[in-house]
Amino acid sequence: MKRVVILIYGLVCYVVFFATFLYAIWFVYTLDKPAGGATRPVLERLLINAGLLSVFALQHSVMARQGFKRVWTRVIPEPAERSSYVLLASLALLLLIRFWQPLLSPIWTMENPVGRSVLHGLFWLGWGIVLVTTFLIDHFELFGVKQVWTSYTGRHHEPLAFRSPGPYKIVRHPLYLGFIIAFWSAPDMTAGHLFFAIMTTAYILVAIQLEERDLIHFYGEQYRSYRSSVSMLIPWPRKKAS
Repeated sequence: MKRVVILIYGLVCYVVFFATFLYAIWFVYTLDKPAGGATRPVLERLLINAGLLSVFALQHSVMARQGFKRVWTRVIPEPAERSSYVLLASLALLLLIRFWQPLLSPIWTMENPVGRSVLHGLFWLGWGIVLVTTFLIDHFELFGVKQVWTSYTGRHHEPLAFRSPGPYKIVRHPLYLGFIIAFWSAPDMTAGHLFFAIMTTAYILVAIQLEERDLIHFYGEQYRSYRSSVSMLIPWPRKKAS
C-alpha cells in the first residue's frame, strides 16, 4: 500500500510540474504585456518581485543540497524525495507567477519584422533546448517519476552514471543555456522582464557553482576532467585536460 501511495504521489507531482512548466512558458512569453496591475509604487513592486525570485531560488538551492536531502529523507520516504522537490519547486514558481508585479516601462522594442521573428524563434528554441536536454539526461529521473516507479516495482534505484550526450559535449549546462536564451529573447523588453532576466541569469550562474560542487563530490576526477575540457555555457573550444 505504501508503494502505491508513493507512486500516485510521484505521478501527481509530475503532472503538477508539467502543467506549471507550460504555464511558465506562457508567463515569460507574456511577461509585463498586460496593461493593468501596475498600481503599487515602483520600489514596492521591485521588492515584491525580488522576494518572489528569492523564494524560488532558495527553494531550489537549499533542497538540492545533499545535507538537506539527508535530513529531509528522515521525514519522507527516500523514493519520494525528488518528487517532493519537484512539487515544491512548482509551487514556488506558481507563487512567483501569481504575485509578479508588472514594471511596464519599455527598455527596447524590436520594430523590424525580421528581428522580431528571430527573437521569437530564439525564445522557442531556448525552451526547446530545455525540454530536449531533460530527456538527454533522463527526463523521468530528473522529475522523480523513475524513483517512485522503481520503488513500486520493488527494484533498487541506481543513480545516473556520468555521461555527456549531445550538447553536453559542447557546453556543460545546455539546460541552463536554454533558459537564458528564452528569458532574454524578447522583442518587447520591459523593465519588469529585464529585471526577471537579470535576476534569473544571476541565479543560474550561482546555481551552476553549487551544482558543480555536488557533481565533483559524486563523480570526482571524471567530472573535474570534463569541466576543464568543456565550456560552462558559451560553446567555445577549450584545451583538453592532460
